[in-house]
Amino acid sequence: MKELEEKISNSKNLKEIEEVRIEIFGKKGVLATQFAKMKDIPNEEKKDFAKNLNILKANLQKLFELKKEELYLKHLEQTLKEKAVDVSSFKYQGESGALHPVNFTMDRIIDYFVSMNFEVAEGPLVEDDFHNFQALNLPEYHPAREMQDTFYLDNGLVLRTHTSPVQIRYMKKNRPPFKMISPGAVFRKDMDLTHTPMFHQVEALVVAKEAEVSFANLKSILVDFLRYMFGDVNVRFRPSFFPFTEPSAEVDISCIFCKGEGCRVCSHTGWLEVLGSGMVDPNVFKAVEYEGMSGYAFGIGVERFAMLIHRIGDLRSLFEGDIRLLEQFR
Repeated sequence: MKELEEKISNSKNLKEIEEVRIEIFGKKGVLATQFAKMKDIPNEEKKDFAKNLNILKANLQKLFELKKEELYLKHLEQTLKEKAVDVSSFKYQGESGALHPVNFTMDRIIDYFVSMNFEVAEGPLVEDDFHNFQALNLPEYHPAREMQDTFYLDNGLVLRTHTSPVQIRYMKKNRPPFKMISPGAVFRKDMDLTHTPMFHQVEALVVAKEAEVSFANLKSILVDFLRYMFGDVNVRFRPSFFPFTEPSAEVDISCIFCKGEGCRVCSHTGWLEVLGSGMVDPNVFKAVEYEGMSGYAFGIGVERFAMLIHRIGDLRSLFEGDIRLLEQFR
C-alpha cells in the first residue's frame, strides 16, 4: 500500500502519472492481479479480503485523481506561459473595403444630378408593353423594338429594357415643370465584352413649357456632367435616332486614354461614345396627355462609365466576383 502511494505521489508529469495508472489500475495491473487471487482464497475469508481490497482501491483512486489534477494544472500553466501573447505588441492587420466599381459610378452620377435639383425616381423591373414600348413611341411591330432584345414573360409582361418606363409612370403622376432621373437595373438578351444580360442605366428627363426648355439646355448640362465625370474632355454631339426623342444625338468625349490623338481603345478616332440624348418626341407627351410642353432626355450606361473610369477592358469582369479585380478598388 505505501509503495503504491509513493509511486503516485512521486509522479512528476502527466506522462509518469499515466504510467502509474496503468501499473496500478490497468487490466494487468496490481489491483487486477490481487482480485484474481480471490478464486484461491477460502470462502470464509473472501468477504474480508474483497472488502480490504476495495478500500485500498478507493484510497489509491482518490490519491491518483488529486495528483493527476495537480499535474494537469501545472502543465496548463506552463503551456499558457510558453504560448502567451503580448497584447501590447498587437497590430490590426485588417484591410479596408470599398464600393464595387458599378456602385461607385452609380452613386457618383446620382450625386451630380441630385446637386442639380433632379428628383430620383424608381419603378418596377417587370413592365407591361404600354410603359416599356408603346408610350415611348414604340408601337407594335415597330422595327426599333428589335434593338431591345427583350426578355418576354409568359403572361405578356417583359423585363424592362431601359429605365424609361419609370419616366412614363412619373409623368402620369406629376405635372411639369420637373427634373428627374431614374437609375436602376435593366435587361436585354446580349452577352459579349461590352454587354451583359443585366446592366444598369441612369436616365434623365426634364420637362417644362415649350419656351423654357431647349436643345441648348441639354448640351449645357451634358457638357458640365461629362467633365465632372471624366475631367477636362472635349464633348461633341452627333445626329442619331431614338424612337422617343426627336431630334436625337449621340454624345462623344475625347478619348481619355490617348487625349484625342487616336489609340486602340477609341479605334484611332480620338473619340469615345458615352451616351444618347435628345428632345422628347411629341408622341411621348401625347401618350401621357401633356400639352404645350417641351423636354429633353438622355440615358447613361453605368457599366460603360465604370469601365472608362477604372480602365476595365471586359464588362463581364465586373460581375464575375474575382477578388483580384475587386481588391484594386479599395
